[in-house]
Amino acid sequence: MQQCRVITATRIRVLWLLQFLLTTPRKRASVYRSYEILEVLPDGSSVRRAVVRGLEFAKVTLEDLSTRTTNECIAADEITHQVVAQRNVPPAKQAIKRIFQIAYDEESSFQRAELLRSLGFGIISVLSNEAAKVLLESVEDYDLFVIGHAAPEESRREIVDWLKTNYPRVKVLALNPPHQPLPNADYNASASDPDGWLVFVTERLAKCASGR
Repeated sequence: MQQCRVITATRIRVLWLLQFLLTTPRKRASVYRSYEILEVLPDGSSVRRAVVRGLEFAKVTLEDLSTRTTNECIAADEITHQVVAQRNVPPAKQAIKRIFQIAYDEESSFQRAELLRSLGFGIISVLSNEAAKVLLESVEDYDLFVIGHAAPEESRREIVDWLKTNYPRVKVLALNPPHQPLPNADYNASASDPDGWLVFVTERLAKCASGR
């Protein structure tokens, strides 16, 4: 009898978990992903100090680590390895132009980040509006926001409005599906034309640098 009760209770827990996973909106998924907390040693190698679930926990853990070392500290998505936050950035990296990318699918996020990184830019990438707001609620210095294409127009418009309110001095580049520009963005480009928008980003940030 006791064994039957245990089995029944286990089944109930499994069913509850499945229901939670199936009913949790996908837009919240990136907030509850797993993140690595890394310390970058002086020789350039990285040591994983923790793995936490949830972006809020990642922020707290990263802040805690950064108070206990002078080395650079990084939070990165455990699956994609895309950097989502940095602390104790060394002086050599502080001069690098920083781009914050808000994407909506892993593949295009990774590809864009690699392209931009190959040109010498520092990239922070997240996979939803909610994740972006978690990280950006503490105002930091960025040189450009890039909005991905793989989300409904309403969602993309909403995050541009939020960025304009909270980061009014930072320009927003929207990478769009065909015939779907975002009027509230500062700049629009076709997501399917990386050569075109990469040239734009390079020229735009070069002008920003010369104007300082």
